[in-house]
Amino acid sequence: MSWASWTTTGVYSGRGGVLTDEVGALTGDLTVHTTWAGDEARVAVQYSGASDWFTMSGSPIPCASEGDSRALHQAVVQAVQKGGGATVPSLPHKAA
Repeated sequence: MSWASWTTTGVYSGRGGVLTDEVGALTGDLTVHTTWAGDEARVAVQYSGASDWFTMSGSPIPCASEGDSRALHQAVVQAVQKGGGATVPSLPHKAA
């Protein structure tokens, strides 16, 4: 089985932060982690430097390839930066 993971530290959330399944909204200095395995991606967030990870609302999400998972991770980072109770966005569409 193929897999990949992506981590971005020091992501400052916009007002309203990011929604998690376990504790509701997180705000401030966050770390975003995406793991892709086979046909889905899982997204987790934590306060940067903390040990507890939380599932970002909307995770897991179907994801067909490693390249798509990298694009998804970048879209998640941008959603966290925007805030507003961010959830995992849909996969970005590829240009035809």
